Amino acid sequence: MLRVEGLSVSYGAVQALRGASLIARRSEVIGIVGESGCGKSTLASALIGLPAPGARMRGQVEIGGRDIVAAPERARRAMRGAAVAMIFQDPMTSFNPVLTLGQQLTDFQHRSALPRRARRARAAAMLARVGLPDPELALDRHIHELSGGMRQRAAIAAALLMQPQLLVADEPTTALDVTMEAQIIHLLRELRHEHQGAIVVITHHLGVIGELCDRVYVMYAGEIVEEGTTDEIYHDPRHPYTQALIACDPAHIAGTVDRLPTIPDRVPDLDPPPPGCSFAPRCPVAMARCRTDAPPRVTVGPGHAAACHRVTP
Repeated sequence: MLRVEGLSVSYGAVQALRGASLIARRSEVIGIVGESGCGKSTLASALIGLPAPGARMRGQVEIGGRDIVAAPERARRAMRGAAVAMIFQDPMTSFNPVLTLGQQLTDFQHRSALPRRARRARAAAMLARVGLPDPELALDRHIHELSGGMRQRAAIAAALLMQPQLLVADEPTTALDVTMEAQIIHLLRELRHEHQGAIVVITHHLGVIGELCDRVYVMYAGEIVEEGTTDEIYHDPRHPYTQALIACDPAHIAGTVDRLPTIPDRVPDLDPPPPGCSFAPRCPVAMARCRTDAPPRVTVGPGHAAACHRVTP
């Protein structure tokens, strides 16, 4: 369904994404997790063929056998919505504030052969499916007239309207309170069984990953440093960065502590990227070679691999 091979994205000398490779099969949910600045959102934009102005993309992003990186812009536009769609971080900026929800959800289906009235009915049905009360009334409202949770449901409905093969959810619960976050996670869990394509969830929230995903890719400084099933990443992390992320998750801290653990220092500058392992300056078990030699990708089990000099098969 989705195959990414050697994907790199650069902004001048800044190498925001470096050699990312991943796959997502039909009806599978994969998670992309990492700190802010690790390249998650750059990857999300590349998956829908919509990089930031001035970005240069290299590699392959195949969705249903079609490479969105190699495709001309006209073909990319045709793929968005039908082949791939995205739930953006902020629903308020995902919609036009001067048009009603109904106008936009109807226009989003402009490639459909359905007449306008049928497209509006389809939009109302999708809003009902994602849990918006009184969808006909919601269609006549502007996005700012909806609550935060309703906005996010509307964004999910918009992404699903054309039944895309790949759905990318970029931080789908970031702006929500705990109660609404739980409701949106529950909705996405239901939709994963109905959606016939693949879903990519991009987040820094390990709880969301644990609730939704089958497999996980851990990103650091523009690279994928570990991949595995959700259970392997949670209970048998091999890369020191993955181990540090898990250790910082409050859900994995037993008892009461005076201070939550943190990872020292910060993500390195990628203009240009540091030599060797990018995590070496923050790694508690780094060796001399870690600062000079790029670590190999080591397979530790079926579908489980990590890029670290200390990892053994």
